[in-house]
Amino acid sequence: MKRSLLALATLLSISAVPAVSHAEDNPLSFNVSLTTDYRYRGISQTRLKPALQGGADYALPGGFYVGTWASTIKWIKDFGGDASVEWDLYGGYKGEIQKDLGYDVGVLSYVYPSNALNPSANTTEIYGAMTFGPATLKYSHSVTNLFGFIDSKNSGYVDLSASFDVGGGVTLAPHLGYQKVAKNSSFSYTDYSLTASKDWFGMTFSAALIGADTKSIAGVKAYASPANGKDLGRGGLVLAVKKTF
Repeated sequence: MKRSLLALATLLSISAVPAVSHAEDNPLSFNVSLTTDYRYRGISQTRLKPALQGGADYALPGGFYVGTWASTIKWIKDFGGDASVEWDLYGGYKGEIQKDLGYDVGVLSYVYPSNALNPSANTTEIYGAMTFGPATLKYSHSVTNLFGFIDSKNSGYVDLSASFDVGGGVTLAPHLGYQKVAKNSSFSYTDYSLTASKDWFGMTFSAALIGADTKSIAGVKAYASPANGKDLGRGGLVLAVKKTF
């Protein structure tokens, strides 16, 4: 496959845009985490290997927020580039229509410094989400090419997730998503996850079953790593620990 198509083989959640607290007494927060695999939209960004991650969020008055987040990655180098870090920049507005019915709109840019891929892997999306009780439905729309795919502007990702307190301080979060890659339909796919998390000793520990139903092209998985041939969307268990302060 051409490098330009392989570049998107890294469509990455265990993480989307980090949740932002709007507490007026503490508008600035930081987070750092260690995970056994950085999965984004079901696809490993680290060749199924561990990643170090961290970010900062600032809650502005009136529901506005800005933030940044970064993670170590491997896929850019695997596809011929030279970036070893993903750096995200985002901002938006959260509000509530009525009790238990809220919304979130914003813009998110994924930056891969010196990625040297053509087309560039740098991607910008606008997003909108509605939350009703424990459930959230979110749509993200790319206003640039998507993670290096040729002519893939206007790709879209639909994300349905929820969060349930199941007792004992454990939260269970199911997720189902669909990534449409514009004009590159062989790379469109469905992803899923089920995450259990618990706060303990001031940190959040989580375990997630994550995978993606990706297609095969000429007998090879569309999101196979060029480094070792492994399917980057195969189902697996991802463990993580996160500290917010």
